[in-house]
Amino acid sequence: MPENTQHPGSPGTAHIEFRDVIKRFGSNTVLDDLNFTVAQGERVTLIGPSGSGKTTILRLVMTLEELTGGYIHVGGIPLQYKESGGKRVRVPDKERRRTTQQIGMVFQHFNLFPNMTVRENIVEAPIHVMGLGKEEASSKAEGLLEKVGLSDKKDARPSQLSGGQQQRVAIARALAMDPEVLLLDEVTSALDPELVGDVLGVLKDIAAETDISMLIVTHEMQFARDVSDRVMMFDQGSVVEEGRPDKIFSEPEHQRTQDFLRAVL
Repeated sequence: MPENTQHPGSPGTAHIEFRDVIKRFGSNTVLDDLNFTVAQGERVTLIGPSGSGKTTILRLVMTLEELTGGYIHVGGIPLQYKESGGKRVRVPDKERRRTTQQIGMVFQHFNLFPNMTVRENIVEAPIHVMGLGKEEASSKAEGLLEKVGLSDKKDARPSQLSGGQQQRVAIARALAMDPEVLLLDEVTSALDPELVGDVLGVLKDIAAETDISMLIVTHEMQFARDVSDRVMMFDQGSVVEEGRPDKIFSEPEHQRTQDFLRAVL
């Protein structure tokens, strides 16, 4: 871990805060009164069965889903709703967009623009959202492609790449926005098994070389063990157990965690 990373849990270092968060889809309550924080520079991995609410958490931080109740703060700034005059008030869209610019997300299914080259995919947002000049954005893209081992693919189209290569482009695209928070949603689950290692290797390097706060959903338990400061076990929209990866994976206390890990390991 980088030396400038603040110790998780240090006072006043909450980078992402979930407070009394509720999320319902119709009559189905997916998250019920959820409270947790991610410290500046901390890597937190969410594990648990499908349907336990893990991806919904990431989509709420990305504002791809609307909060039913409660509050989420990123860098101390309210994301979707804030308290004002004793009431819960919606944050204006302009403020919301400004905050989400600090957040990068890498999805399960790459979501690259098929009609653009690899380089064009990466420079699109820095130019149009951050206002970078084309030359600066292009230079930055080439540096990121080198970091993810794809310098020779900058003029290729996504359809000419393997799934693992497309996912590494998606990671480079997220990093091009200089995010303070990186959300990773099952980034290897759509890949052939032999392609998984390259993608996880890139993410391990990013974790080692930066102080980006990460919130990770993965079924790759070894990756969770290697990269996380803290692992949180979810079931039915609630945190069942949390702790350091060596503790959770070696000596889980809760029966639900034990059963889940026995099934997946």
